[in-house]
Amino acid sequence: MSHIDKFLRKGISSLKAYIPGKPIEDVQAELGLSDVAKLASNETPIGPSPMAVEAAHRELAKINLYPEGPATVLRNKMARRLSIEPEMITFSNGADNCLTLVSNAFIDEGDEVVMAEPTFSCYQTLTVIMGGRPVQVKLRNLTHDLDAMLAAVTKKTKLVFVCNPNNPTGTIVKRSDLERFISRLPGHVLLVLDEAYFEFASDHDYPDSVEYIKKGMNVIGLRTFSKIYGIAGLRIGYALGSSEFIGALNKVREPFPVSRIAQAAALAALDDDDYRAAVLKNNEEGKAYLMGEFERMGLPFAPSQTNFIFVDLKMDCRQAFDSILRKGIIIRPGHIWNSPTCARVTIGTMDQNRKFIRALEECRG
Repeated sequence: MSHIDKFLRKGISSLKAYIPGKPIEDVQAELGLSDVAKLASNETPIGPSPMAVEAAHRELAKINLYPEGPATVLRNKMARRLSIEPEMITFSNGADNCLTLVSNAFIDEGDEVVMAEPTFSCYQTLTVIMGGRPVQVKLRNLTHDLDAMLAAVTKKTKLVFVCNPNNPTGTIVKRSDLERFISRLPGHVLLVLDEAYFEFASDHDYPDSVEYIKKGMNVIGLRTFSKIYGIAGLRIGYALGSSEFIGALNKVREPFPVSRIAQAAALAALDDDDYRAAVLKNNEEGKAYLMGEFERMGLPFAPSQTNFIFVDLKMDCRQAFDSILRKGIIIRPGHIWNSPTCARVTIGTMDQNRKFIRALEECRG
């Protein structure tokens, strides 16, 4: 036992810290490159919403004032858009922090929490921090195996996380499958639908958490402004659910979880329809190009409903990562998800996509 272990909460010493995609600044400093494309963190490649930037600039003059804790103006606007009551929404410092609120509010020591494997790693981390037991169920055909997840539910199960679309594979659980799953979940289980990539899903069978929340089901939905609205650096996300569930989240949230600048930018971004359309257009064109190139190269990939593609490079992913990195492109190597020949590649601009494909071909010889 190390010196620090005696101070830690139970289970913390075994946790691995979350490692985000390698920062552009680090690559520039390490390799002496000026032009670096980051295709590792699923950020929007065409820059932020211009309307959000303008609103953020205007708000700078007010940063001597605390932000509004409940984000009432933004909450009311989002409620109107979703046709729900304002009390059914809460905003926080990114969807990641909404996950923290969920774990703080609902996971007791000894509770079991069912999740896929691989999926977003924060589910496991937060469960362990709260003293719960993660129950991981392997994907089937690169998507959630809902039958196996249902079989993993016991009397001790408190939460089930379903990342839809799933990160890192980009696949979705379809409406009929999810509804059958929900109908069979015991009443003591809360389903958390992480919909961070909700806006990119174009499949007509993609389910919407709001439908189930309106019906009074034990469902919480999580969404973000980081992806489709291009303001990841400002950190703002939100949770949706019944007023009772959201009331519980509000009891454990920070007093001022979202900055004034983030709230102003999010309000403006909601009205920037031209920007949203441009993001989706760039994404669909880039996705079609990359999938076509992967097919040409004989590289299997998951059918993505997101702004990234999970692809089997058919070589050691760390070797590919290093080689491609030296060409000024950052991708996400798959060994972190126990997929040693795979990578998750964010869809960039067309110039970035072509540069990545050239670098990939060179490293594969």
